Amino acid sequence: MKVLQTRSFKNAVKKLHKTQKADLDHAIRTIINDPSIGDKKSGVLSAVRVYKFKMVGQLMLLAYNYENEVLTLTLLAISSHENLYRDLNQSIS
Repeated sequence: MKVLQTRSFKNAVKKLHKTQKADLDHAIRTIINDPSIGDKKSGVLSAVRVYKFKMVGQLMLLAYNYENEVLTLTLLAISSHENLYRDLNQSIS
C-alpha cells in the first residue's frame, strides 16, 4: 500500500515528540491493516475517514482518504479537537 502525506500533516508530525510519534505510527499501522476502521464523514467531507486514537493519553483524530482501487492511503490531518473538521472543510473547498 502506498502511503502519502499532505504538507499540513507533515508539518504537524514534525512538531510531535518521540513518544507521540510512536503512538501515531501505531495508529497508521492500524489503518493500513484495516482502512475501513475510521468513521466515514458525510457532506463535503464524504471522502474522508477519521480514526480516533490515544496519543500519550490524549484523544486524537487522524483524518485520511483511502482509495481501494489503487491502494493509496493519504494522511490528511491530525488534531485533538473539532477544529479538525473546520480545517479539513477549508482545505477541500
